[in-house]
Amino acid sequence: MVCREPVGRSVGSVSSGCGAGSCGHLRPGLPLARVLGHDEGMDNTRSLASSGSPYEGSVGFSRAVRVGQHIAVSGTAPINADGHVSIDAAAQARRCWEIALGALAELGGRPEDVIRTRHFITDHDVVDPVSSVHGEIFGQIRPASTMVLVAGLIDNRWKVEVELDALVAE
Repeated sequence: MVCREPVGRSVGSVSSGCGAGSCGHLRPGLPLARVLGHDEGMDNTRSLASSGSPYEGSVGFSRAVRVGQHIAVSGTAPINADGHVSIDAAAQARRCWEIALGALAELGGRPEDVIRTRHFITDHDVVDPVSSVHGEIFGQIRPASTMVLVAGLIDNRWKVEVELDALVAE
């Protein structure tokens, strides 16, 4: 179903959806607000990249998702194919980016398409090595980037986990 409700309501208003609410979508009424999937001609094909994790089904996640031109790569940990995790923070960051960029490529993206990266780190001591690896990969691309110090990650061996968002040409 295509939502045909006009955009451009005043700031602060809330739309209950299309006209009588037949589409069921809720959205803030910000001027020129667009809801994904509500623009005529927009490719809303949803493609998924698998991590191979046995938890994908039970938890309900994918390594990456592409809808139209947007690709989101979920939290990516530094696990090698054999299950080994390096103790070196830079090696962990490299492995995270190798996995994340592989998922991006699987869905048709390139490093140059990355518009945002996120790092979750467990210790101040890893800021420099993790940042250096990011600079090696994205130094010329310069996406928006955030680094967050967290209390811990799912596996105590992990010092870093990464995410990325990309916008690819159609």
